[in-house]
Amino acid sequence: MQRRYLALAAGGLLALSACSKNEAPVTTAPPVGPGAIAGTVAADRDGDGYVDGYYTADGIYHAVQGPPCPPPPPPPPPRAGERG
Repeated sequence: MQRRYLALAAGGLLALSACSKNEAPVTTAPPVGPGAIAGTVAADRDGDGYVDGYYTADGIYHAVQGPPCPPPPPPPPPRAGERG
């Protein structure tokens, strides 16, 4: 009796395996960020966390041409007083 159930389960798995598809779904590429060029890879050469330039598909590095970002605003003054 056990062999019959085992054979039935194996036959069911074999039949269902023909229905499975192992193809990867085709998706579109995510949108590029502001100032980026499609087909390039961003590069952070000095490791400060900011993109310094881009590598094109042929492996050539192109530095970002533009003014540097403004510094962050200074921290607010410490609060002093009754509730500070």
